[in-house]
Amino acid sequence: MGSRLAVMIVIATVSPMASVADKPEPSTSRESKTSKKKEAQRNARLTSLTGCIDEEDGQYVLMDERTRRTIAPLQAASFPQEGFAKYLGHKVTVRGTMPQSGDRPLFQVRSVEKISDVCAAPQEAK
Repeated sequence: MGSRLAVMIVIATVSPMASVADKPEPSTSRESKTSKKKEAQRNARLTSLTGCIDEEDGQYVLMDERTRRTIAPLQAASFPQEGFAKYLGHKVTVRGTMPQSGDRPLFQVRSVEKISDVCAAPQEAK
């Protein structure tokens, strides 16, 4: 019976130590930078823009249907960049986020919805 008591005492003293060792270690600075970046992306304001997909200097852009001026250069965020090719010349609504930094920030597109197969030609003055 004395040996059973000794086993119980050993278990009781080992068990609290095991729970202390199971606690996660504090996060490293690299992990905190990554989590801050992800949090900023989640907090970025989602918006939508409507216009015509075109290509300028190898970059896909969204153009104003009437004035033919560039609304925003486009960057695919959740699909391959080449995915814009099937929308060239189409009127679309793109949904995503626009970073606030850079000379010409890229609109980060998460989705594209086709509105029309063609873009209206600019109307001539009468």
